[in-house]
Amino acid sequence: MRKKTLPQRKFYTKDFFVKEKKILLDFLLEVYKEKSRSEVKSYLAHRQISVNGKCVNAFDFHLQKGDNVRFSSTGEEKPNPNHKCRIVFEDDDIIVIEKKNGVLSMSNGTDGITTAYSLMMEHVRRRNRDNRVFIVHRLDRDTSGLMLLAKNQQSQEILQSNWNENIISRKYIAVVEGGFTEKGGQIVSWLTESPKTLKMHSSPVDNGGKKAITNYMVLKSGEKYSLLELELETGRKNQIRVQLASVNHAVAGDKKYGATANPLKRICLHAKTLEFFHPRNKKKMSFDSGIPREFL
Repeated sequence: MRKKTLPQRKFYTKDFFVKEKKILLDFLLEVYKEKSRSEVKSYLAHRQISVNGKCVNAFDFHLQKGDNVRFSSTGEEKPNPNHKCRIVFEDDDIIVIEKKNGVLSMSNGTDGITTAYSLMMEHVRRRNRDNRVFIVHRLDRDTSGLMLLAKNQQSQEILQSNWNENIISRKYIAVVEGGFTEKGGQIVSWLTESPKTLKMHSSPVDNGGKKAITNYMVLKSGEKYSLLELELETGRKNQIRVQLASVNHAVAGDKKYGATANPLKRICLHAKTLEFFHPRNKKKMSFDSGIPREFL
């Protein structure tokens, strides 16, 4: 089989590393000595500057030693006005967004519903109405956090055809019911879906379902709730939710899988970390959206 390759485009990025604490504008003026102050400020205004993978447009942003400052030849023309999806990174091939809970990844067949897909289609078509985005993976409607989309079909095919090799790490944060005595562990089970209810079921033994593996670390543990960091080794539908419920630690607010309380009026699951190899240049891309404040 011939290996898929992407045609070269004019988009480019340039990385700088901070050697000492400094204000972002002062740092940019130092590395772009040949540019005028107004020209450098325009990079911020046009959202062409990111720090550690996150777009920054505040000139007085405080940089720390070791920070990675990236210049992109194109940036987001204006922030997404909808606020249901925040663009974290974008180039000619991919978009990384942070999706709010309650937003579908893509349409479930209902006309007129706003989805992460529709918002990003609207975004790219503001520049050129022939532009498109392509779904690479999905997050559950009630799960917030980082999600990756492709901006051309070649990127989508490259990412999806070798998903396990291209995706380095996916980590989630969850508030779950009950306390833990252990510091962490691994849940291995086989998942099947009910054709009537579309609800997933977990079996501790191989019953012909899809094998699912989730590693977890306990960040905080209390009498009623615990805060966990979870890393997926497999990506099955509702994997984290059904596996945690199967060990009597349902995700808080997840009534579908047996949660008894809903303290934050949402399912307390957030896609925190996403690491993958870029489909064009094969560089390692790392993004971290942090722990939602309300989870703490």
